Amino acid sequence: MINIFEVNETNKMIEQEKLDVRTITLGISLLDCCDSDLDVMNRKIYDKITTMAKDLVSTGNDIEKLYGIPIVNKRISVTPIALVGGQACKCPEDFVTIAKTLDEAAKASHVNFIGGYSALVSKGMTRADENLIRSIPTALACTERVCSSVNVGSTKTGIDMDAVKLMGEIVKATAEATKEKDSLGCAKLVVFCNAPDDNPFMAGAFHGVTEGDAVINVGVSGPGVVKTALEAVRGKSFEELCETVKKTAFKVTRVGQLVAKEASSRLNIPFGIVDLSLAPTPAVGDSVAEILEEMGLESVGAPGTTAALALLNDQVKKGGVMASSYVGGLSGAFIPVSEDQGMIDAVNRGALTLEKLEAMTCVCSVGLDMIAIPGDTPATTIAGIIADEAAIGMINQKTTAVRLIPVIGKGVGETVEFGGLLGYAPIQTVNPFGCEDFVNRGGRIPAPIHSFKN
Repeated sequence: MINIFEVNETNKMIEQEKLDVRTITLGISLLDCCDSDLDVMNRKIYDKITTMAKDLVSTGNDIEKLYGIPIVNKRISVTPIALVGGQACKCPEDFVTIAKTLDEAAKASHVNFIGGYSALVSKGMTRADENLIRSIPTALACTERVCSSVNVGSTKTGIDMDAVKLMGEIVKATAEATKEKDSLGCAKLVVFCNAPDDNPFMAGAFHGVTEGDAVINVGVSGPGVVKTALEAVRGKSFEELCETVKKTAFKVTRVGQLVAKEASSRLNIPFGIVDLSLAPTPAVGDSVAEILEEMGLESVGAPGTTAALALLNDQVKKGGVMASSYVGGLSGAFIPVSEDQGMIDAVNRGALTLEKLEAMTCVCSVGLDMIAIPGDTPATTIAGIIADEAAIGMINQKTTAVRLIPVIGKGVGETVEFGGLLGYAPIQTVNPFGCEDFVNRGGRIPAPIHSFKN
């Protein structure tokens, strides 16, 4: 039973501490839309998405009114399109027609984003995979709501360095294709290692092949709630600090579970997972960086930052799994630079560098996320950064990701504005030394020895 104290506590979290349900994401399988005729397949895709998602936004709005819980985004994720379009698509341009179909279906369904313009190439690329990947710059330039992801490695298979090299080129080409919008296309493109099948967060959401025909996944966020809770234990021991984070994460996850179950019931679609990710926004008081600083750091990036983030991530997961039997996705702390005012401030004061962010990703939920870099950064350098992050994920058996934005025409010291939840970012310095000979070797970095557990 929920008592009046818990009701008041939740209301306070929502009204004063920026607790929200960041997204309700409807996952839809498109495997039954495969067809050798491109036009027929596009029609099947459009019809299935618009039929299954017709009530998603209105249901989210109704739940928001019923419980008074802000639901920021309503989104759709679909089966990786490289798998769906392989039979009909003979060239990159064919895949672009699917991207346009996805965008039209997203607009008709009134959702914020649609994810799944994706390829899974952790061990090698099929012709369809490569064609989709090569289509990404054009696809993201000619659509508004489509998000793309490519999984280039896993603990079980190693890292496909041919795909890593290609993705370095694709990130750069996407930046060029959207340079009139400050290379915004790159904000909708993420490169993964160990990508989860049930992630509701963009730009990396896709409906994994292990999923059913449709599923409701919910992503909850509450950095402000955690920071406020930690203010009450300032100067206390690590034991009290950990207990506070864990209890707060439990409460936040329960809110997500409530919304997920209600959405599942109303839409008559199975409930999948709650993703408890402390996902920040540019709003003041909604920052992961501020949580770390509340723990006792003068600034994010100071010595102790990685330890503080490790503690936060672990306690968030421990609290979440006590609140719901179906915690999944990424579930932890996100550290996107452009979307977190505290991170932006730390970069501007010189406390936070690309190298420190890479160290932090060893213990957090994502990776190098929403980081603006000079537009003249070589594609091989971008590929090297992707390889570094993929290696962290592969060796540590965790998800890592890269969302770099080489802003064409801008350099270190300048700022780029993305708007909305994407925020703004200072252009960060990239190590000037090259890795071209390493990236150009080709082939695959093999799986680590500890991956052999059969």
